Amino acid sequence: MITLYGIPRSRSLRVSWTLEELRLDWQYHKVDFAKGEHRSAEYLALNPCGKIPTLQDGDIVMTESAAICLYLAERYGPSQLLPESIEDRAQHHRWVQLVTSELEQPLWTMGKHRFALPEPQRVPQMLEIAAWEFDKICNELETQLPDSETLFDSFTVADILLTHTLNWAVKFEQPLPPKLAAYRKRNSRRPALAAALEKEMAS
Repeated sequence: MITLYGIPRSRSLRVSWTLEELRLDWQYHKVDFAKGEHRSAEYLALNPCGKIPTLQDGDIVMTESAAICLYLAERYGPSQLLPESIEDRAQHHRWVQLVTSELEQPLWTMGKHRFALPEPQRVPQMLEIAAWEFDKICNELETQLPDSETLFDSFTVADILLTHTLNWAVKFEQPLPPKLAAYRKRNSRRPALAAALEKEMAS
């Protein structure tokens, strides 16, 4: 049995979505930060950093959401969620890196300085800087986004990561350029995302 440890609507949703796209049998284990479950000995044995998500698949334990999604696609769906050609797969991994290192980071900066950091460490001026950084990378990605419905010939892990991050941006009330906005709405309607969210919220 595959077990995903996470918090609803967090980065664990990327993994839940991947699991549902692959139609795998899995269970969701909510980690209650308020009760300190992320610092328990049992959880730290799985993820010494005490963060989420964590995936346990038999003897394999994985952390870091993008790495988990890629692992699942490679192990359970080589003909799904990843491009077939080595050329397209190289570009796919470039998109994964762009999303996680460039697009997501200013959003997480906003999150840290709004609510995640202890109040004395929050710097209000960082919100303006992060918004500027986010707008800059969005405008760059807008020119790179293909006219097709997905980044490649079929829906991939990179689409999951990009759509999830853009949804996070909307939640943070960040404007999106038109192509990215349409892309986000289109892929957010996928049944697997709705199923993943339902399973997380029911935990």
